Amino acid sequence: MNRNKKFINKDKILFRMIFVVFLIFLLSCESGEKKLAEQSHNLKQVVSTDLPQIIESGVLKVITSYSPTGYFLYKGKTMGFEYEIFKRLADHLGVRLEMVIAKNVDSVIPMLNRGDGDIIALGYTITSARKEDVSFTDPYLITHQSLIQKKPDNWRKMTKDNIKKSLATDVIDLINDTVSVRKNSSYYLRIKELSNELGDSIYIKVLPGELSDEQIIKMVSEGTIKYSVIDNHKASIHKSYFPNIDISTPISLSQRIAWAVRKTSPELLETINKGLATIKRKPDYNMIYDKYFKNRRQFHKRLDSEFYTGKTGKFSEYDEIVKKYSDGLGWDWILLKSLIYQESMFKSDNTAWTGASGLMQLMPTTAKEMGVTNIYDPEQNIKGGTKYLKRMYSYWDQIPDSIQRIKFAIASYNCGYGHIKDAQKLASVKGKDSLNWDNGVDYYVLNLSKPEFYNDPVVEFGYARGYEPYNYVKDIFDRYKNYKTISSQ
Repeated sequence: MNRNKKFINKDKILFRMIFVVFLIFLLSCESGEKKLAEQSHNLKQVVSTDLPQIIESGVLKVITSYSPTGYFLYKGKTMGFEYEIFKRLADHLGVRLEMVIAKNVDSVIPMLNRGDGDIIALGYTITSARKEDVSFTDPYLITHQSLIQKKPDNWRKMTKDNIKKSLATDVIDLINDTVSVRKNSSYYLRIKELSNELGDSIYIKVLPGELSDEQIIKMVSEGTIKYSVIDNHKASIHKSYFPNIDISTPISLSQRIAWAVRKTSPELLETINKGLATIKRKPDYNMIYDKYFKNRRQFHKRLDSEFYTGKTGKFSEYDEIVKKYSDGLGWDWILLKSLIYQESMFKSDNTAWTGASGLMQLMPTTAKEMGVTNIYDPEQNIKGGTKYLKRMYSYWDQIPDSIQRIKFAIASYNCGYGHIKDAQKLASVKGKDSLNWDNGVDYYVLNLSKPEFYNDPVVEFGYARGYEPYNYVKDIFDRYKNYKTISSQ
């Protein structure tokens, strides 16, 4: 009897343990489901920002990725197909363009819908699945997907026929083999569809979303992965740099490439479509497209350059000198680099019609005053230029915000302290914020070319072409943001 009781007690304990484990399991499932539901809800949340709000903010934010065709920095110049197209749109709208880099291209739709950017611009294929989450612009390109594969190591010594025999020339050749692509790409969907169409398995190796097309092609070229898939227009230009890859096997029919906006941005969508239709009627569009997707010589030159910034981290051959003298200013050296590009495009022998010369375009009298004996010597010019900038910066010690103070100093460097002081006085007497450049003194600088402004009694130095310092400051800081974005890649 006691023995039976022991068994009964053990059974009760075991039952209780199982019950507790079951409860924990149910609670964890409920918690997991709740978490998944919350994540799904967050992914579906869409901000209601359209064209009026963008214009009011003064900034058009374009989501893209760093690439040698869409958006990049070369010898200090911001370039790229998407960049040039949307710079024109931003200028047309009268707003500043801000390029937002997607570290992981799998995340671009959530980035768009939560308001990190207003447009996805990275050569996006129109698919039914994506159309559920975003609105596509009219297509700007028709292309197809190409299989990327490596030619044999001794391909240069082989005949074309023998090379062809060693490659997958039909999608059937991919059965029971592995293709490596990013998960949220149209390429992944296409390989899945091919498996169904063929009634057999094509295995997929999922690549990280952080990998660019260029990096993936390089992996194929080096033999790290056997097969991948890239849109043909991108693959064609990359082939000029990686001649040992083959892109001749199509794996899709024609597909439409477009940009994407939020479903809550119908006015922005209409504006982009109108702009696209307009630019396509002009020579501009084909010139821009050919520059990035057809000019193989320039593409090859850029990727090989020491000053392809995303690859090397370098802006110009003067980087170390700029770093050295920016310390004395206490400014970010990349900001100083942006100013130098604005002045001379890094051409040390540059001379303007005004007589300003060298990297920082010093006037002869200023150069002499700053101790510069050879105005075309890069180090002397930068040393003298930063010394003069430091003087301009010291004049504005009443400005509490360091960025605003830098803007006053930069404007003074461009057109002289006196004109900027006049604009500050105008702002003060008109009841505006005289300690702020943005939406304050910049307005009065811009208008110093108008009689009603330069004839005001508080103005001492008279007429000035105010649009020059106004745009000077704006361009330097716009470029600085691009520099910072790309140099962090």
